[in-house]
Amino acid sequence: MSDILFQKEGNIAVISLNRPEVMNAFTHEMIKQWADALEEYRKDDSIDVVVLTGAGKKGFCTGVDLKDLDLGQPNALVRKNDLWEGVHRIALTLENLDKPMICAVNGTAVGAGMDMALMCDIRFASENARFSEGYIKVGLVPGDGGAYYLPRIVGMAKALELLWTGDFVHAQEAKELGIVNQVYSPEELLPKTMEFAERLAKSPKIALRMIKRAAYQSANIDLRTSLDLISSHFSIVRDSEDHKQAVAAMLDKSRRRE
Repeated sequence: MSDILFQKEGNIAVISLNRPEVMNAFTHEMIKQWADALEEYRKDDSIDVVVLTGAGKKGFCTGVDLKDLDLGQPNALVRKNDLWEGVHRIALTLENLDKPMICAVNGTAVGAGMDMALMCDIRFASENARFSEGYIKVGLVPGDGGAYYLPRIVGMAKALELLWTGDFVHAQEAKELGIVNQVYSPEELLPKTMEFAERLAKSPKIALRMIKRAAYQSANIDLRTSLDLISSHFSIVRDSEDHKQAVAAMLDKSRRRE
């Protein structure tokens, strides 16, 4: 079996980290396949939603497999480029993915594993899940976007607390902090995640993608620019067949009620 699995269920793509024996720690080869798949899904109009999860019930992802680290890298520039051309490809590719990306966190998410969950649009978690930005415990800084994503989700003060301590946050507290949207039993996690993904996949796809784009863009611009942007999105969506069919269906449903 491959260390990372790619499946399609209708118009939903599912990426599964498949190394449960090491709590789904990833290798450089997995990152390459993962980033390539995300780029493919971005271009594939038959894919409307992407789901990320891990194999087993113990670990979602504990970051990079230490056995896969190249300890012989000669200098800081080589190490920097290794991150930029490796694990950072996931975050940079996701920034261009305007389709919903849902993470089903089936167990422990540590370091870059937590970062991989945070860079998804929304997260559902198993009751067994727990999260830690544990870089500080090995004298490192968050190498995969934790310092970018976490403050935007929980606020700066709480983010710094979690980044400075590396403390674990369990599933229910993670929900209270906004790190995860819902918490389910281990048995329910993937079915509930897929149920939600299917609901999104049935939505008007152009509107779905433009809502995501507008929400992320608006987080970094002023109100006037945001409204100018959304007026363009709104006008484009009004011309789509998705919109016309949805309005027609709603009017037909209303007439049948009368």
